Amino acid sequence: MFDKQVYIDRRNELKKNFKGGVLLFPGNDEAPMNYPGNQYRFRQDSSFLYYFGIDIPDMFGIIDLDDNKEYLFGYEFKVEDTVWMGSQTKLVDLASLAGVEFSDHIDNLQKFIKLKKRKQSKIHFLPPYRGDQVLKLTKLLDENPFRLKAKSSKKLIEAVVAQRSVKAEEEIAEIEYAMEIAYQMHTTAMRMAKPGVVERDIAGAIEGISLSLGNGVSFFPIVSKNGQTLHNHYHGNILKEGDLLVCDAGAESLLHYASDITRTTPVGGKFSFKQKEIYEIVLTAQKNAINMIKPGVKHVDVHLTAAKIIAAGLSQLGLMKGDLNAAVKAGAHALFMPHGLGHMMGLDVHDMENLGEDYVGYDNATKRSDQFGLSYLRLGKELKPGYVFTCEPGIYFIPELIDLWKSKKKFKNYIDYGRVEEYRDFGGIRIEDNILVTQTGYKVLGRPIPKEVDDVEAWAKS
Repeated sequence: MFDKQVYIDRRNELKKNFKGGVLLFPGNDEAPMNYPGNQYRFRQDSSFLYYFGIDIPDMFGIIDLDDNKEYLFGYEFKVEDTVWMGSQTKLVDLASLAGVEFSDHIDNLQKFIKLKKRKQSKIHFLPPYRGDQVLKLTKLLDENPFRLKAKSSKKLIEAVVAQRSVKAEEEIAEIEYAMEIAYQMHTTAMRMAKPGVVERDIAGAIEGISLSLGNGVSFFPIVSKNGQTLHNHYHGNILKEGDLLVCDAGAESLLHYASDITRTTPVGGKFSFKQKEIYEIVLTAQKNAINMIKPGVKHVDVHLTAAKIIAAGLSQLGLMKGDLNAAVKAGAHALFMPHGLGHMMGLDVHDMENLGEDYVGYDNATKRSDQFGLSYLRLGKELKPGYVFTCEPGIYFIPELIDLWKSKKKFKNYIDYGRVEEYRDFGGIRIEDNILVTQTGYKVLGRPIPKEVDDVEAWAKS
């Protein structure tokens, strides 16, 4: 945990957005894997972590604005529990660690909420994303489970998003630590990208690094020679000379802050001429996009700049044609980059995505597009100091998408489908870094992970 004053200050800042009511923060429960006593690795709810810091299952945090009190509800461990779990911290002491004055057994929470509802207190809660949370809140609030998400507090969502979006110094330090773990993970993956290696060998090695240095991976790693599949979690392929290995992986720090990096490595240590051409386009797009980043710039404009650079590069290779500005405006480039340039990152690798992407990445001044490709951009709004997000352009040749667009003659004035067929089995390339918006510009977080062609080849040969 951070020092208790961090959590006190965060809660006090949150309170400024409300005149009354109760703010309800359920923590996560243990999640059984295949029977109750065999659980997945526990992961606490990120907003609960942000405001209360306690990394233990079955907790509720309460901010009672009407009575100006804060509570931590949870279980008191019994002597029998110590047989299996060892000595456990008392609930009152856990509350003290978070700077919370009052604590009570979780069995008394229902009575507390009923009393507040009788007093006509407004109960604010965030949209639940786990089944156990839905069931708990349904019982606690006496609500229809199918209406629970709609009953969540827009005001609380907006207040939490505004606060968590701007990272404090202690948070940036945690992300930097997660970045150091990512450095070790990705340089290991580059060195392992040899003919005859099975993808799962690399996936296992880098996950082991994340566990030895931090709290494990921040998401299920993508380690695949089939980089054209954006979220490819199959790790059974055997690498061969000439393959491109896309490794999209990150780690959590000990306090659960994330990193998220992608590198593309030539198996055997040498890009082919065709691979190098595509790689350089992606790298140029990323560098130019990063150089645009500063307060006041809309991230959707950064995305579109990267898209135009990709379109220009593909045009030089004969894959795209015509008026490239018009092509990007129409969305023709999305055949090759069908995803957004980046997303917010913090306690979640896709930070606060459970609260709603449009709350996190958009606002009244910037609305999400419904155009294919651009609609997948998770962050479009104006950038502010303290934002941390990813920059991850890519170029992909997805056979099924190529066939669909070609059959419909979609954007035939901008795409040379005959030339595209020559790249049908190419795969994909993505390069991703994590960026902090500073007061005057940007900072690429973490120790630089090789991404220049010569450097990547050198690491792959080592």
